[in-house]
Amino acid sequence: MLIPHPLLGLRDAQEFTYLGDASLMNRPAPDAGEAAFADYVFLRDNPAGVHRELWYHEQGDRSWLIVTRNTLTHEILGAELAMKPEGAK
Repeated sequence: MLIPHPLLGLRDAQEFTYLGDASLMNRPAPDAGEAAFADYVFLRDNPAGVHRELWYHEQGDRSWLIVTRNTLTHEILGAELAMKPEGAK
């Protein structure tokens, strides 16, 4: 499976580590309460179809990507940086 890295072009998925649903970037505020944090940690959707996922380019430039992928076909529809690199404008 090839991931279209926005800065480096097509990269083999073996260079990356899959980290789960991209909604993990939406961590609850510290004062949101125990229930909100428990939901964040333990409740996960298992969608069939198009899904946004968080991938870490561990064996490359160590960037975080949000990859849009169809979980039924494994087709990758796109990828974007999860965060702007330090020093980028």
